[in-house]
Amino acid sequence: MSFNVVSDVQGDLADFGRALDQMKVVNPGSSALVVNGDITPRGYKAEYDQVKQVLDTRPHPANTFFTIGNHEFYVPKYCSPDKLCQATWPNGTTEQSLFQNFYDFTGLDKVFYERVVDGVPMLFLGTEKYMKYHDDTKWDEVWFSEEQLTWLEQRMNYWESQGKPTFVFSHHVLPDTVSGTRNKLYSADYLQADRIMKILGSHKDAVLFTSHTHWDLNLSDWAVRKVVPETGNLEGFTVVNTGAMETQWTDNGTGGEKSLGRTENSGLQVEVTNDRVVIKARDFLRNKWLKELSVPLHTKCAAAKPWTDSATYTNGDTVVWNNHTWRAKWWTRGEQPGTTGQWGVWEEQGAC
Repeated sequence: MSFNVVSDVQGDLADFGRALDQMKVVNPGSSALVVNGDITPRGYKAEYDQVKQVLDTRPHPANTFFTIGNHEFYVPKYCSPDKLCQATWPNGTTEQSLFQNFYDFTGLDKVFYERVVDGVPMLFLGTEKYMKYHDDTKWDEVWFSEEQLTWLEQRMNYWESQGKPTFVFSHHVLPDTVSGTRNKLYSADYLQADRIMKILGSHKDAVLFTSHTHWDLNLSDWAVRKVVPETGNLEGFTVVNTGAMETQWTDNGTGGEKSLGRTENSGLQVEVTNDRVVIKARDFLRNKWLKELSVPLHTKCAAAKPWTDSATYTNGDTVVWNNHTWRAKWWTRGEQPGTTGQWGVWEEQGAC
């Protein structure tokens, strides 16, 4: 299966539309689209409506998922949509109303959730507080509840036990990982960075997609393996920068960043097979691929769907059951793998 990842639309609806049109051509069979935060420039309901209008008039997968970004919380900086009034923040805007705008647009009731697409698990994370409402010294820092952290750990452990890689999406960046995260601007995005890193760092087949920086996908550290001490995993886990729809940036050589221009527009295509993940960086402005990374997996069941007794299978279909893969030799329904014998419909393909 394959899916696409973009981020940081921030009102650049023309570039978002161009990316959707191009993805339909280069990946017509895409199983899902992930918009990894900063869906809007400020979080106004009208801005969400504009994004919805683009989606309604452009081709995109039925499975389209969203994470919440910092720009979804910028309404309180304004007295009205046309007037910036940061000195009188929050200008009558409540924290709950900002979350509700996100929920109304996405149909969600939480910022963290799980979806399984074609047998591939995806976990979506998000801040549960806009910290400026809780601590006047803070702004965009990310806060996860104990519920979200425990949920993340449990779901990662579960999918590993099922022989599956886990794809995790979070708008903000973890320190000392992909491009921009050694820059002083992005060194402290998460208030519980160590805890999050330890959870992810325990899983060799975890792939984390982060956004927020808008840093250029041409940079050499656009994707990295991050080793977290004291997790017992010396191979680390994979972290990938998603690029951005609106403006791209790079290092300015003095600990800050410089713009590469508002017309730059990039994202990812991800292809999952049973034993590897291939991640392709796409330049939507120039209509070309930038680079490709192949990540070998420690499982052999990544793209295989779990067997269910209600599904119909035909010759060549592959499923996972009891942490083994099985291939159907002819039409079947309701026959459990491992119970049909040597001459039965299911042929074992090996352990995950």
